[in-house]
Amino acid sequence: MITPNELKDILPISKVIRDFVLKSREIIANIINGKDPRLLIVCGPCSIHEIKSAIDYGIRLRLLSKRFGKKLYIIMRVYLEKSRTIFGWKGLINDPYINQSFDIESGLFIARNLLLSILKLKLPIATEILSINNYQYINDLISWGSIGARTVESQIHREMVSGIPIPIGFKNNTDGNITKAINAIKASRLKHSFININQHGKVTIVNTNGNYNSHIILRGGKVPNYYDYDIRFCKQQMNNLGLPTKLLIDCSHGNASNNYLNQLKVARYVLKQINNNNRDIIGIMLESNINSGSQKLNLPKHLKYGVSITDPCINWNTTYKILLEIYKKFVY
Repeated sequence: MITPNELKDILPISKVIRDFVLKSREIIANIINGKDPRLLIVCGPCSIHEIKSAIDYGIRLRLLSKRFGKKLYIIMRVYLEKSRTIFGWKGLINDPYINQSFDIESGLFIARNLLLSILKLKLPIATEILSINNYQYINDLISWGSIGARTVESQIHREMVSGIPIPIGFKNNTDGNITKAINAIKASRLKHSFININQHGKVTIVNTNGNYNSHIILRGGKVPNYYDYDIRFCKQQMNNLGLPTKLLIDCSHGNASNNYLNQLKVARYVLKQINNNNRDIIGIMLESNINSGSQKLNLPKHLKYGVSITDPCINWNTTYKILLEIYKKFVY
């Protein structure tokens, strides 16, 4: 198996891109810590399965990031792995050809090359950190990461976050429980020691210093949790543990009552709360693609262009409508 360093030698990061990634991490950290008043917008497909449409989406999103950059700091969702409750496609890295060949090494090449292409557009990248080993191959290219609702209770993910130099969002559990995510934030701010692979592919002991640039992501559960009283309750729980009360709202999943078209309604409500001086809300997450809905994997060779193969997404026109409305109405 190729090592992280070997892959990075084949697909290297330029100084220009490295500086851009480092600067974007700093900006996101400043938003989390209240030093930058812009809203953080995490926007993109539920998952990436096709390179051409991903770059197409990135080009479109970059145009909006330039246009709305005074008020909104837009980063693209480039989710390369998918956590499955029981079964299903596990993402571009694990099964890049969508045929159950599980050519993971090819998936790592494809994923890293895609990330470099998007970064050349001057668009920061957000991804979910699922495999702690896969992350070693792309860690220099990521500006913001998330720990998903199914892995937020994982001790190894909490330990890992404590040692990585990027801002991280922890999602609440799929049932809507926020306690585990708050505990994860607390744990990730501590020092840890654990076993992992290093950039040379060697098993090593990692000693960490803690990650202070983290926050909770409210994604709903059995019922939505983006309402004013949900926000107040979450802030109170975080205050009780002495944690910063910054949070981000996922407009999809449980908050959309599992109807992707409700993301516009959620975004409007969240913006209203922000403009009512609830500045602990640092931004929103949208599941968006070129075309709307989702499609099944029965015929992977005949997939529709720009349509999700995991969770359904809003289309580009709706995405533009939401971001334009936020830009115009956000009281900066």
